[in-house]
Amino acid sequence: MSALQPPCDRVLVEQVEGLAHPPRAQTLVLAGTVLGSGLAFIDGSAVSLTLPVIQQALGGDLTAAQWIMNAYALLLSALVLAGGAAADRYGRKRVFAIGVAVFTLASVACGLAPNLPFMIAARAVQGVGAALLVPASLALLGATYDAEGRGQAVGIWAGASGLTSAIGPVLGGWLTQVISWRAVFFINVPVAAICLWLVLVNAKESRGKTSGPVDWMGAGAVTVGLSAITWALTVAPGRGGDPVVLSVSALGMVALTSFAFIERKALNPMIPLKLFRSATFSGVNAVTLVLYAAFGAAFFLLPFELIRVHGYAPSAAGAGLLPMSVALVVLSPLAGRLASRIGARPMLIVGPLLAAVGFGLLAALADRASYWTSVFPGLAVLAVGAGIAVAPLTDAVLGAVADEYEGAAAGVNNAVARVAGLLAVALLGFVIGGSDTRAIAAGYRAAMIVAALASGAAGVVAGFTVKPKGRTRAA
Repeated sequence: MSALQPPCDRVLVEQVEGLAHPPRAQTLVLAGTVLGSGLAFIDGSAVSLTLPVIQQALGGDLTAAQWIMNAYALLLSALVLAGGAAADRYGRKRVFAIGVAVFTLASVACGLAPNLPFMIAARAVQGVGAALLVPASLALLGATYDAEGRGQAVGIWAGASGLTSAIGPVLGGWLTQVISWRAVFFINVPVAAICLWLVLVNAKESRGKTSGPVDWMGAGAVTVGLSAITWALTVAPGRGGDPVVLSVSALGMVALTSFAFIERKALNPMIPLKLFRSATFSGVNAVTLVLYAAFGAAFFLLPFELIRVHGYAPSAAGAGLLPMSVALVVLSPLAGRLASRIGARPMLIVGPLLAAVGFGLLAALADRASYWTSVFPGLAVLAVGAGIAVAPLTDAVLGAVADEYEGAAAGVNNAVARVAGLLAVALLGFVIGGSDTRAIAAGYRAAMIVAALASGAAGVVAGFTVKPKGRTRAA
């Protein structure tokens, strides 16, 4: 997970056990939820930076590195909406604590991993923990504050999440270079201990007032479907039309089709399909899918380009990615305020088009030796484009639906962004033919060109589908 992820669902709070939280307890719960969600945010960005080192240490080719990322992203993407529903149903404090505990135990397992299969399995369990703790952290925060203080608290939470994502690559690179890549996982243990203490001691339990059963059938179907499709896309470049690949692909399509039928009949669907009747809602999610796929592919490959092709130390490579994180932290709040004035549509046209220019520069300048001439120009333009587009995406999603569906709409958009990154990393095998530096360099250039075209297409789609400011909501 990264600063590029959109915010989770808005929270409507009911049934808080006991009296309201006193101010000191509110502050401590806020600190605990920031640390908890920060575990997932910083882990995602830090691990992506250390992938080239982990792959070399544990063996395997680039496909192996893809699964180190995808095992985590797959379970997080498939279960994050069910995790939010479980927090409402079974208690936000309880589910948050379970999520942090699962994530931390899996982090220890990752740090102790003796081989690649063990690492991939542990990363999958990490994804389950993150799917519980991330939505529960924001829900718990909403239950802790009253309506007057909730907006500021959520703003602090979002800003801190962006900051932890910015720190992730630098911290991950430094730990890898000075201690070991295993330290990237072990550092989660003391952070989790502080987080659990703050929340368990100071937070009151809360539940959703009208929560029904969690849509576990839908969660199971989408998990099977995404798992099968992701596996097939990852191995297909090396196995072609292998009957096993085709069979697993068919299984994935059947599972995803059954997911759509389950959602139509479910009492509490993970994804209310009627939201897609809105052309703006569908269009913004299409923009999200394409744009976040481009981002996901780029930020998977950039560490390989810097470390394996250009010979950067992990700490230097982490610092090299800072322009993106800094731009997102600085520009996203400004873009959000501007979108509220002029509407999201201009931002969602200009932002992706600038991102396309940035990706194009990364491809065109890839052969230059210096970071300042090969990576920084494109990364800087890309960062500005992302900073302009990310916050208005959520604003456009919420503006496309009726008030009662805002939480579901934001959750769907969040899930779409995660699935986009997951599928993009799975598809990289089609543009990278091996693990040697020449293959990585050629694949990197090809991926940046595809990302530029995709980002440009996202801007065009936004122009045709997102309504100008002042139009009425559709759903």
